[in-house]
Order: sequence, then structure tokens, then C-alpha cells
Amino acid sequence: MRPMIPTLHLDPPGNGDWLFEVKYDGFRGILNIQSKDSISLKSRNGNELLPFFPEIKEQILTMINDHKVQLPIKLDGEIVLLRSPNSCEFFELQRRGRMKNQKRIEEASKIRPVKFLVFDLLHSEKKIWADEPYMKRKEELQKFFTAFDLPLEPTPNHPSCLQMIPNHKDWNKVWGYVVNEEGEGVVAKARKSKWEGKRSTSWIKIKNWKRCLCFITAFDSNNDYFHIGVYQDQQVVSIGLFHFGISPKEKKILKEIILKNTINQEGSLHIVNPGICVEVFYLNFHDGQIREPHFHQFMLSSLPEECTLEQFLLDEASLPVNVELTSLDKELWKKPFIQKLDYIRFLRKMSVVILPFLKNRPLTCIRYPHGIFGDSFFQKNRPEYAPSFIQTVPLDQINYILCNDLSSLIWLGNQLALEFHIPYQKWNQVDVNEIVFDLDPPNRDSFPLAIKAARVMKEVFDSLDLHSFIKTSGNKGLQIYLPLPSGYSWEDTSLFTEFIADYLVSNFPEHFTIERLKKNRHGRLYVDYIQHAEGKTIIAPYSLRGNDHALVATPLWWSEVTEDLNPENFTMDVVLKRFQKFGCPFSQYDRVKEIQPFKEVIQFLKKHPEAH
Repeated sequence: MRPMIPTLHLDPPGNGDWLFEVKYDGFRGILNIQSKDSISLKSRNGNELLPFFPEIKEQILTMINDHKVQLPIKLDGEIVLLRSPNSCEFFELQRRGRMKNQKRIEEASKIRPVKFLVFDLLHSEKKIWADEPYMKRKEELQKFFTAFDLPLEPTPNHPSCLQMIPNHKDWNKVWGYVVNEEGEGVVAKARKSKWEGKRSTSWIKIKNWKRCLCFITAFDSNNDYFHIGVYQDQQVVSIGLFHFGISPKEKKILKEIILKNTINQEGSLHIVNPGICVEVFYLNFHDGQIREPHFHQFMLSSLPEECTLEQFLLDEASLPVNVELTSLDKELWKKPFIQKLDYIRFLRKMSVVILPFLKNRPLTCIRYPHGIFGDSFFQKNRPEYAPSFIQTVPLDQINYILCNDLSSLIWLGNQLALEFHIPYQKWNQVDVNEIVFDLDPPNRDSFPLAIKAARVMKEVFDSLDLHSFIKTSGNKGLQIYLPLPSGYSWEDTSLFTEFIADYLVSNFPEHFTIERLKKNRHGRLYVDYIQHAEGKTIIAPYSLRGNDHALVATPLWWSEVTEDLNPENFTMDVVLKRFQKFGCPFSQYDRVKEIQPFKEVIQFLKKHPEAH
């Protein structure tokens, strides 16, 4: 069965009765379930995909065995690795799809399960839905997902592999989601359209193109591909090649110019000096090459000197247009060498996991206006020159900034706010949002003490059925988080933090202490349970630290907390690659809040005060 394919347009349809869905960058597949012994997930080319993604089949078998699915059923959707609700990691999915070793496939399916995002219902029980209008199919699909308690929208932290793609009436709203999260694009679907097993204008895809200004460097006469590049310090840097988007007439003229001006020939490759500037659309940039490049137009008024790597990287970041950026070449660190543009790009690429932890929390920043080479200062109050989109909340006669959106985050980055410190409560929240233990060894050489404390605490939390998360502090320590359900006071949480600190000190007095004076710690790790209090703050997940190594306060998986763990490994580049490859270790944070069995623990401590 061939899938229905949307037609590519540059702009959304202006007239007609359309609804809009997020387009995800994954592997298209039609899932056909006849029985537990007959399950297939076929690609556009008719290849079977299930062997590469056993987690999907495992969930389907569980649903069948639980008698939750009336068969047969046929669903149309996309296999993805979700990065955020409206974007995904295509290159990591490609890596999964290339695996041949069954053991590696099974391991990968457990480390970071894929999602099968369903957008259409083609067959259920005895009913063929393909000839029904799109809206009717969508309504029946939603009934199906609701009946089996499956997510009605893509949710990275939900354990279900089967999730639904909803539709939206408001184009601007859904396009805003995609742009903010660097998603692939949007599909417009005619409300009354039938499901056709071919390319159709009843479905229109509008891609979230990135644009780059570059110059032609060569032409390959064997395959008709044009090579493109930009300048970095007067050296030509290749960024890829294009074939599509250029008209036959334009291609003919361009080929003639290149062949006349060839300065060197390597086989079929005709090399020219930079001189012909073009604008190219593309989806994303990976391993030094742009993906899905499409020629857009010649830039006859541009000079090759304007085609720089800095401008390319700035444009690639797709930054908010309402934020003015300055001094992007300012050096922030020497080793590793980091400029302001590198930091801004890190914030942009990590924004989908940075912003949820900052949302609605009065923010304390540490700004480094000269990088780490000059003085730094704390900033709590919103400065007078802040743009109008910067939100504030009044607290203790201070107008604290709320960093709730991408524009605010990038503006703070441009102000060189390198450290983001947040309280344990959200604005207007009466109860406590989480408990955090700060495990602070006397120096980096004593980091094994933090590892030991964390592992001991993890055993205690596991014995109490408490869900815990861990991150590096970005300096020399570790920090353990326990998200809390609503309803707990500072008095409640202090009972627990004191109980855990006492447990560590009484059982391992040679390693741990609650002594606040450094001179009296004698090389022991300080368990700072007093720091968890109203008005106190903690470094936010994924915030940089203003230390010599430009380290990041990095969420970890508990399996990483071993003797081999080295906090100095977590630099910006490493953290970004970790996130792209594995996702966020804190992804389940909000999900476990309401199921955290904290009530029983607090009741026990109140009844047995001798325990703390």
C-alpha cells in the first residue's frame, strides 16, 4: 500500500478549508496489525521497519495480549526520536535505522525508544476509512487513542510508543510551535480530502527552511551538483552542495559560466574561484554539511566576502528577530575557545530543555560582560534598558525576570548572563516544587566523595520508592533532585533533608559532614541540606558556569554515576551532542511529580521524630 504524499509549497494555502499538523522529520510508515502474528510497519519503499524498532512491536503485542485492540487496524504515521513536542532528531534516527546487530538494536530501543506518531486511520475492524473525509478519519483516530488511553499529542516524556498528531485550525499558532522548536515544518490538509495512495495537492507541506548566503565553489558534470561554501578567515569552508530548486534555464547559464571560469579540474569536478553568490534553503546542518539543500535565488548584489561562516552559523541558529545581538565575536573563554556566538547558539539548540526548568521561576543571573577574563556580577532586577518582552514579577522589592520564552533566553545570553540560578518554587507557588541536595566536595580531586554520597542516597531513595534525578553542579559537585507532588511545605521538606543528611553523617562520619565552616570539615564532603530553603537558589539544569573550563550543570543518567565519572568532561559541545544522541535524563521529571510517594515518607518522619 503506497502512502499519500503531500505536495511541497513555499507558503501555506491562502484559501479553502484547511487544517494544519506539525510535520515531523522521521521515517514514514504504514502500520498494519492483522493479528499478534501478523504485524508490519512498511516504509514508503515497502521495506519492513519493525526489526529496527522492536519497542513499537513490543507495545502493540502488549495491547493485543491485554485485549485492548480490536483487529485488524491500519494506521499511517511517522517513526521519530522526539526532541521536543514539535521537533525530533533525524540523524540519530538514521543511525538507529542503519543498525544491523540485533543486540545493539535492542539496547538502543531501551536507552531511547522511538515514537510512532500517528496522523491517519485507514482501517479499523471491518471499516475502511480511506474514502472518508479527512476530518472524519481524524475524529475516529482520536476516539481510538482516547479509548486506549494513548497520548493525543506528541509527548517526549510519555512512555507510550504510539502517540497521535493532532490538527490545528490556527496556522500562525502551529507554525510558531515549529519555528520555536526548530521543527521540520507543517502539513496543511483539506478538511474534506480523501486518503489517496499518491502525491496529492489535498495535502500541502510547508517546510521550516533555514536560509544561507554562500558562493559556488565547483560543479560536478557527472551528477549536475553544485558545490557551495563560505569564508572563514579568508579560507573557503565547504558547507554542502545542491541539485534541486534551480530551473533548467538557470542551470544552463550557471554551468556555462563555471565551465568558462574553471581554475582547476579534478576528474568531473570543475573548480572556480568564489564569485557567484546564491541563497540556498535547507533543513538543518550536521557534520559540516547542510541537509536537503534547495537553490532559491542568485544574489547578484552580494559579494563573496559577505558569505562568512559566522553569518552562516548566525542564520542557521534561527534566532528570534526581536532580539538585537551585539559583539558576537567577543571571546568568552580561551580554552576551550568560546565566542559569544557559540554561547548564543548553545542556548538556542538547548532551549527546548533549558526553558522548562526556568519557566515561572524568579531568575538570578550572574553576568560576565567581559567573559571570564573580567569582573562578574549578580543581576536580579530587570534593568531599565530591557526590551518590553522581558517579563518580571515583584518579590521582596525586586523586579525579578521570568525567562519563559526563547526571546528572553537569547536576550539574556546576549547580555552574557552565563549562570542561571533558580529558586525551588515557581512564582506564586505556595508549596515546594522539589527537594535538591547539593553534594559539595572540598575540591575536584575529592569528587569521588560526591559519587559515593550520591550512590548511598540513591539506595535510600530506591528503598523508599522515591524517584530521583542527578546532575553535575558544573563545578566540583553533584546535585540530586526529588520532584514533589503539590502540597508540601518547607517544614515538611526540611524534615526529610535533615533525615538524609543525618543518615549520611552518622553512617559515614569519615566521609561526610554537615559542618558549615570549611576549616572544620577536614577534607570531608559537605552535605548542604540547609541550602534547600525558601529564598535560596540552585544552578539551573544546562546552565553554564563561570569557571575556567566552561563547564555545564549537566543532567545525568544514574547509570553514569560511577567511579569513572569526571565533571570536567561536560563542556558545551559535549552536552549538546549528548542531548542530540540520548535526549534529556530529566525528561521524566514533571511526569513523576504526581506519582512521587512522598506522603508516606513525611508521615513516618512526623510520627518518629527520633529518626531525624
